[in-house]
Amino acid sequence: MDMVQIGLIGAAGALLAVQFKSGKAEYGIYISIALSLILFFSVLEHLRTVVSAVRKLGDYIRMDQAYVGTLVKMMGITYIAEFSSSICKDAGYQTIAAQIEIFGKLSVLVLSMPVLTALLGTIQDFLT
Repeated sequence: MDMVQIGLIGAAGALLAVQFKSGKAEYGIYISIALSLILFFSVLEHLRTVVSAVRKLGDYIRMDQAYVGTLVKMMGITYIAEFSSSICKDAGYQTIAAQIEIFGKLSVLVLSMPVLTALLGTIQDFLT
């Protein structure tokens, strides 16, 4: 989808959700979640392009494909954590949103540990 279309869909959905929030607040939340899912699936095509570019970059610089896979997983974790956190914030559950963000950060940290240890091993090999 084009950015103009995404902007219009987002603005129209937000205005519709605001209309329903005054009468039945749960309908506004449902509209917001449905709109977020529509936008999420429209973004997936752009994410596929980014993932293929990162994989191609990994081929050019001859790095281990496990590192490229780890980078792609990190991108996915951050995007899903941000998406889920935003939905929770919109619904008024800031505490749950904060917990999702913390879990996402810790998940990225856990994924990055093998890369960090490999980097430290390489540095140690250079120094000895």
